[in-house]
Amino acid sequence: QVQLVESGGGSVQPGGSLRLSCAASGFTLDYWAIGWFRQAPGREREAVSCFSSRDGSPYYADSVKGRFTISRDGAKNTLYLQMNSLKPEDTAVYYCAADPGGFLAGTNPNLYAYWGQGTQVTVSS
Repeated sequence: QVQLVESGGGSVQPGGSLRLSCAASGFTLDYWAIGWFRQAPGREREAVSCFSSRDGSPYYADSVKGRFTISRDGAKNTLYLQMNSLKPEDTAVYYCAADPGGFLAGTNPNLYAYWGQGTQVTVSS
């Protein structure tokens, strides 16, 4: 049974940092498309950062490039998102998602079959 469990969200001031974790079970991270998505109130869910390309290189949304870093630990089967220099516009519910289709899923949230429960990130002074 595939399960994704996020942790690490919270409230932080602008300029602060948070590290999200996604513990995966029921599959091996290295062979699936996996990534972080977010959804702010009134907005569509969007890809933040994913491992979903043919060459294995990570994708970053333009809005987070240079501030966020995605990584994975194969031994722990866990995905991470290090978020630095957080801005109020980063406020959203962050979700971990995975799909066995690999690069076919890309960055389209509609093509990801499995989702975690989400973790709230609030950036506010």
